[in-house]
Amino acid sequence: MNLALLFPAGLAALAALLLPLLIHLARRSEQRITDFAALRWLSTRSRPRRRRRFDERLLLLVRLLLLAALAVLLARPVLYGQPDRTPWIVAAPEVGSAALHNAAGSGNARLHWLAPGFPGVDDTAPAPRQPVASLLRELDAVLPAGTPLTVLVPALIDGADAQRPRLSRRVDWRVMPSAAHPPAAIAATAIPELTVIHAPEHAPALRYLRAAGAAWRAEMPAAGTDSKSATAATAASPIVIAPASQALDAGTRNLVWLVPGALPARVRDWIDNGGRALLAADVEAPELAKSAPLWRDGQGDALVRGAPLGRGRIMQLTRALSPDAMPQLLEADFPDHLRVLFEDPAPAPARAAASAYAPTTGTPPWPETPRPLAPWLIALVALLFAVERWLASGPRHGAAE
Repeated sequence: MNLALLFPAGLAALAALLLPLLIHLARRSEQRITDFAALRWLSTRSRPRRRRRFDERLLLLVRLLLLAALAVLLARPVLYGQPDRTPWIVAAPEVGSAALHNAAGSGNARLHWLAPGFPGVDDTAPAPRQPVASLLRELDAVLPAGTPLTVLVPALIDGADAQRPRLSRRVDWRVMPSAAHPPAAIAATAIPELTVIHAPEHAPALRYLRAAGAAWRAEMPAAGTDSKSATAATAASPIVIAPASQALDAGTRNLVWLVPGALPARVRDWIDNGGRALLAADVEAPELAKSAPLWRDGQGDALVRGAPLGRGRIMQLTRALSPDAMPQLLEADFPDHLRVLFEDPAPAPARAAASAYAPTTGTPPWPETPRPLAPWLIALVALLFAVERWLASGPRHGAAE
């Protein structure tokens, strides 16, 4: 146990201990001089010597203790106890209590669930609701530095953060078999549906967009669940070509606008309501004055720039859609780059493999939480004050005054 003061300058108030001493020294009992005849013949040289003495020593001691307690209270004392470094073993609820007990063996480790509040293993396993990384950071802050920690997790972790958790201690990370999660299904690749509105002078560029659509269509049967849906997906083209005079359909989500000149207000309003549009290089769009690069070539130059517009996104090619100005049109990954431009922002991963999610170290240890002694000192001050009042109002003190 270590005693520390958070505000040592408060001990300067101990100088106030001089006040009761001075008051007791300066006090004089009320005396009346009475003359009587027997003393008139005594010599004045034989006066008794006077010496200072403290009256009511118990009252003086109580007052000194009261002031000392107030001074120490101002210094804010705290108590650091001996940290309990008993090993901890925590398990995700999906692992089960049997695996938790097997991991503990015959040791004296503390067994808890990796859940809010870290309940004991004897309690019912709670439902997993809070992300694992958040619970690990909270536990790392609660446990004293140097306490061994073992974590049992299933093979797949739900609610994973975008990066591995970083703690102040090394963790014995054990991946346990669990039947709580079925094998993760491979998600079907999202194929965007594009509406291409063009002017006659941009007709040569349509062949490259059609080629990208054909590459997407070739991937669609692999994403289908049966042959019937795969046949229907193959027959449907993901790219619709339309002239500049055609109005935007209400269900249109992605647009390639290949019409030179100023961007019409109807297209701008459509983007503002949640649409995504890729404009040709010769389209005038002031909204793209402060846009950011979305696709760069091998030299780092921007091929497509974009910026948010209302609830949608506006993008623009920096070069003409021709192999002379943009050789990337002939490369095999052009369909992939075009598809990425119209994809929704990727959400944070909700499920991760536990083997790749082991915590790293590097965070500084959390300071030990001290136990404040202020409540005990306040109680002591109240008790001393009550004793001082009782002594000061006692019959002996009243008679002396």
